[in-house]
Amino acid sequence: MQIILSASWVLTDEHSASNEGIPVLANRETGEAYGPADTVRAYPSRDLVPAARVVDRLLGGKKQELGEEEIAFVRAFFLR
Repeated sequence: MQIILSASWVLTDEHSASNEGIPVLANRETGEAYGPADTVRAYPSRDLVPAARVVDRLLGGKKQELGEEEIAFVRAFFLR
């Protein structure tokens, strides 16, 4: 499954860094993947922040558009 968060970021379990179906935050340009506690520079002009914060911010208003399966998928990332 994939949830596209922005032009640069996707939450996915289709990346090699995903283990047992647990999603990772993946940079669509570089292919790098991050768990919720990993620090990441979401954009060049930003400071390093936990990947969990990036997912939370990018989901923003999209949370209400998610179905039950997608909500469970996002929770799996945060509970990793």
